[in-house]
Amino acid sequence: MKISRKLHQLIRLQNIIFTLLFLGAMGLLAWLSTQYTAQSDWTANAKNSLSQPSIQLLDTLNQPVEITAYVSENEILRQQISELIAKYAHHKIDISLNFINPDMRPDQAREEGITSDGELVIRYNGKRESLQQLNEQAFTNALQRLANREQRWVVFLSGHGERSPAGNSNFDLGMFANELKNKGINSQTINLASNPSIPNNTSLLVIADPQTTLLNGEVSLIEQYLASGKPLLLLSEPNQATPIEPLTTQLGIRLLPGTVVDATTQLFGIDEPTYALVTQYPNHLATQHLQAMSLFPGAAGLSVASTSKYTVEPLLSTLERSWTETGPIEGQIKFDPDTDEQQGPIIIGYTLSHTNELGKQQRMAVIGDADFLSNTFLGNGANLDLGLGLVQWLNHDDSFINIPAKTAPDTALNINDTWSLIFGLGFLFILPSVFIITGLIIWIKRKKR
Repeated sequence: MKISRKLHQLIRLQNIIFTLLFLGAMGLLAWLSTQYTAQSDWTANAKNSLSQPSIQLLDTLNQPVEITAYVSENEILRQQISELIAKYAHHKIDISLNFINPDMRPDQAREEGITSDGELVIRYNGKRESLQQLNEQAFTNALQRLANREQRWVVFLSGHGERSPAGNSNFDLGMFANELKNKGINSQTINLASNPSIPNNTSLLVIADPQTTLLNGEVSLIEQYLASGKPLLLLSEPNQATPIEPLTTQLGIRLLPGTVVDATTQLFGIDEPTYALVTQYPNHLATQHLQAMSLFPGAAGLSVASTSKYTVEPLLSTLERSWTETGPIEGQIKFDPDTDEQQGPIIIGYTLSHTNELGKQQRMAVIGDADFLSNTFLGNGANLDLGLGLVQWLNHDDSFINIPAKTAPDTALNINDTWSLIFGLGFLFILPSVFIITGLIIWIKRKKR
């Protein structure tokens, strides 16, 4: 067929128009891709996407979420964090992520209380939460705690030489109270001698190492508070059983004589034997997130009386090589089995719980040390995280969202010996032979043309 000059020009014009329309369509699609997003997860169980409970929580957050990741120059860890946050940012656009190298900014990392590489600091609506676990369940539950709008008031008993939440002395709890405030938990002190009533909005009563015995009237007020099902955090020190004896007797807890010591702490660079270490924690809501050891300077051992009406569970236990030293702690010390001393592991922390007729659980905790939350030792190991976890558990702030584990059914490929032989022969001999024969056939056919 002979193509005329006019038809040739018309075909060229059609080609130009088609090319322009095609480029215009591609440009329009490119612009639309910047305005709208579409995502589909085809993996088994959608393991690369957020679960529905996390998405529902994000829909309730009406304020921006700021995330600061303290990570060294570890590209793999940074990639893991970026991928995790990207899942949330896909459903909430005002989530920001900022990386800071703690080696370059040690002052800021120290101020934030960073203890591990890859730790996240999450801020939302004026509250702050630190996170060491990089998974959806931990991150979603941290967001839920930050979104909790209910006011919490932690009341510290005063008037008996207790540790003050407003004090700046080494033994006071001012820094811990500031950390509570960062999490939206308010704190105040109360002197029952001058104000003989515990406020009704008290979410937690803290008795931190009283130095003098509580008055009978004060004990009665505290007993009324406990009878109403409210929580209690009781902190004591070695040889200080007398000031709190009415309360420990009611709770069914007894302070052991002596101070918990561990003469082998020099292995950790600690010269003071009275520094008790806790390196393992039970699967408890208050401690299940802890990954570092905690330090307890001068702790008292605890035991449970047979008459306790509460459900008592051990929370903090020292190492087996520790013991309760009842003699002077000087020179060479060693365990003496012929005295009241007890060989480790020593329980230095108990949780107590009781469920009333209405099904509401009352929670309490007794710790044989108050120094671990003091301004001097709060930054050691997991002390801060332990204290915050205790307060949150006692306040019933443990309504964690259960994120079902997403596992793919085909993560492992099991091949027996027969199939291994078939695959080996196939890739080494059969496939190369097929390619060679096919090439020869094509070459012969072309040569005959």
